[in-house]
Amino acid sequence: MLDLYYSPTCPYCSKVIQFFEDNHIDFMPKDVTYSINYDDLMTLGKIAQVPFLVDTDNDIRMYESDKIIEYAKSLNK
Repeated sequence: MLDLYYSPTCPYCSKVIQFFEDNHIDFMPKDVTYSINYDDLMTLGKIAQVPFLVDTDNDIRMYESDKIIEYAKSLNK
């Protein structure tokens, strides 16, 4: 499962979400404007930065929109 921590006002987050939607990649959006998601972001990533991807199936965690998109591309091969 891909969990994507994002902020609705973040253009980098929008870029990742648009890529996921265009490529029919299943993910769980986690809006960090809700305190429970923000708290999870800080526990998992330690930095208040989005987008932040957690691949729970492969124990992968990463920041940076371009890296997240490249990682998602590798999953669809």
